[in-house]
Amino acid sequence: MSVSLVCMSHSPLMMGALSPSDRSQEETFFDVVGEAGKWIESKDPDLIVVFGPDHFGGLFYDLMPGFVIAAAAHGSHDWGLEPGPLDVPEDIAMACFRHLTAEGFDPAFSYDMRVDHGTTIPLIKLTGALAAYPVLPIVINCAAITRPGFRRVRELGAAAGRFLAGLDKRTVIIGSGGLSHDPPTPVIDLNDERIVDRVVKRNVPTPEEFKRREARVVEAAKAMCRGEGPLLPPSEEFDRRFLERLMMGDLEAFDDWSDEMMDREAGFGGHEVRCWVAAAAAVAAASDGEPDFTLDYYDIIPEWITGMAVVRGTA
Repeated sequence: MSVSLVCMSHSPLMMGALSPSDRSQEETFFDVVGEAGKWIESKDPDLIVVFGPDHFGGLFYDLMPGFVIAAAAHGSHDWGLEPGPLDVPEDIAMACFRHLTAEGFDPAFSYDMRVDHGTTIPLIKLTGALAAYPVLPIVINCAAITRPGFRRVRELGAAAGRFLAGLDKRTVIIGSGGLSHDPPTPVIDLNDERIVDRVVKRNVPTPEEFKRREARVVEAAKAMCRGEGPLLPPSEEFDRRFLERLMMGDLEAFDDWSDEMMDREAGFGGHEVRCWVAAAAAVAAASDGEPDFTLDYYDIIPEWITGMAVVRGTA
């Protein structure tokens, strides 16, 4: 049995929608991601576990959970990504659900989970495909205002790690999202029919609607790079503070981080670092000793409106 970790920032803009003015940033980031992918391949994993966020691609306010264990999942067609099924082992998903409920958690469970780029980008970039390996998706609500607190996220991640430790499988855990970024994201307003259609009703966008939505994000990113518009720029101070505590394994330090602080210092998308905390807690709980974390990459890439980082770890 072995448990390894890769935490990776994603930005949908990195999929070709907007290239950095400093092309060396893009090349260096993808080189590091490529090396992380080779590292995963060298582990010959029996199972990939992805702690990933959702961007109102599969979770909606009609019934918004904090956590979802998926027993069957398919990638959505956002940002030009090819949709398709993930290879989810149903028996492991159900066993994980049973373990978490026995430890006092109440995750939702799905036999038809639509995962968006928060899950699909790291799978494609790190493993080459959505179904290169058996995958257990654990989706964390990081976008809706009813998101779980950091303490609960850490505790659930640790419980998942204890489950994985008992599987006797070579497992790689992926934490997806972050770091600081403030993308244009709809905020719930029941008086705005367009927002209700977007974040409450389970309307699957057409390819044309996806393109229009994505074009608005590209224009907002360009405006931010010009110092215009409402988007909060990525914060190196926040990112460094987060990474320092993560690398030290001081995960309880995040327990009292509030949504208000995150909105103010990390931006609306910064809440996705919950997935990193859950993933790191899982590796720590699966380890006999202190896990070893390595920061392979960090930089702010303005055109991607995100503080980008890659961290590896072993239990």
